Amino acid sequence: IKPEDVVLIRYAEPFLPEGTFATEEALFPQGTDVFRSALRQMEPNEPVLAAKVTAPGEPAGITQRLQAGMRAFTIRVDAKSSVSGFLRPGDRVDVYWTGVIDQGDGGQEVTKLIDTGVEIIAIDQTADANMSEVTVARNATVQVTPQQVARLAQAQATGSLSISLVGQTDSTVAEVIEVNQNSLLGIETAAPVIETAPPPPEQVCTRIERRGTDRV
Repeated sequence: IKPEDVVLIRYAEPFLPEGTFATEEALFPQGTDVFRSALRQMEPNEPVLAAKVTAPGEPAGITQRLQAGMRAFTIRVDAKSSVSGFLRPGDRVDVYWTGVIDQGDGGQEVTKLIDTGVEIIAIDQTADANMSEVTVARNATVQVTPQQVARLAQAQATGSLSISLVGQTDSTVAEVIEVNQNSLLGIETAAPVIETAPPPPEQVCTRIERRGTDRV
């Protein structure tokens, strides 16, 4: 955003949105040679808001969208493992892991919910939440804590990740979910029979006495 891209206008003060710039000096505090970058699409004659632009001299990128203490992690996705072109930056998703758990009998494939309500901050190389074109994403970058980064990295290295879109007004927290082939098909497995050795015979102590011709 350069000085020639903006113009001062009259605006009803009681209806001013939060984060406006009243003067050109406020928009370019370090001089007109140090520009700002737009973080999202802006329409003609739209007021310039602090939430929609970077600080003076800072480039636009996903680092501007990361909250304090959060990290960016990229999940490989495709039309089979996500909701394809319906993903947008700002959406929230649940993350599922599918892999083989070794249970000593050759292993069993399991799908498990590992993170819920994770925010997407970029799709492929785009961080624009107003993107309108529908494309099959190859990567989705999410905003997570360092602990979640370790969980997702381990999950991605040992299996495959799938994501499910969460509604904008949905505030529920998904419960622990784990599905294997048996539970999917409703197959009940019999509990293993544990064979135990019979108890030892009870020991009886006796004493023999002779009373004359009688043996007791």
